[in-house]
Amino acid sequence: MQDVNTETGFIEAPPRVNEWRRFSRVFFQRKLVIFGLVVLTLMVISAIFAPWLAPYDPYVGNLDDSLAQPSWKYLLGTDIGGRDTLSRLIYGARTALIVGFVTTVSAAIVGTVLGLVAGFFGGIINMVIMRAMDALMGFPMLLLALLISAVLGSGIQNVIIALSVATLPGYARVMHGLTLSVRENDYIMAERAMGANNLRTMLSHILPNTLPPMIVLVTLQLGTIILAEAGLSFLGIGIRPPGAAWGSMVYDGYRFLISNPLLSFAPGLAIMLVVFAFNMVGDGLRDALDPRLRGIL
Repeated sequence: MQDVNTETGFIEAPPRVNEWRRFSRVFFQRKLVIFGLVVLTLMVISAIFAPWLAPYDPYVGNLDDSLAQPSWKYLLGTDIGGRDTLSRLIYGARTALIVGFVTTVSAAIVGTVLGLVAGFFGGIINMVIMRAMDALMGFPMLLLALLISAVLGSGIQNVIIALSVATLPGYARVMHGLTLSVRENDYIMAERAMGANNLRTMLSHILPNTLPPMIVLVTLQLGTIILAEAGLSFLGIGIRPPGAAWGSMVYDGYRFLISNPLLSFAPGLAIMLVVFAFNMVGDGLRDALDPRLRGIL
């Protein structure tokens, strides 16, 4: 709100707000967000430097050391094939990140484009696109991914395709609603009245104003995608051994919960921490990008 100087009668402009300072203050004020960032940083480091951090080859085992208990040689023990659990856990972080980021980025880009086009043009284009998204949303996300994976087969590429198609409608629906809201603003009508073409209006004015909610959605969906990939691998449809995936590691170890509980508990704990971390970071981004907090230092 502008202040009026009683001596001069002039309106004093409010002090300029440093947006980065405001963002960092809101984003880092919660300890759980910092904890989530630490977990995600460790995960990224493990994925990037996996060949140097893993003490053994995660795909080659020694049958003489099958189902070895945790020791100084094998900190988390070995699986039934004699493969080091810690090494497979580290390489599993790389698999989770690849599937999570590629799937989320692919689905977000396609969904954003479809939602933007449908919301901006309306009419028959809107009806065709959104009815197709409604048809996909008629299936639960994991069930649709299971169906597509069963048709395409296992493997990291097929898992990415299945999860991308299954999560696509969510991005399209959110972008569609945001576009319908933004396009009714006065500055959009003025832009179109001045003769700006549709592409310029969509890319220069509508898309930038819809990005903050989409960024938050992408962050929150990353944890969901990693959890879904683990579920597919656990059911034997996703990434199968000898590929290192946390979901398949949980499945391989559940038969030995009594004798070797770490075979399932270690990857299960990794999945839980990563999903929790993405959710906390997503909540922090949502608060930091909230337009109602603009102007707060």
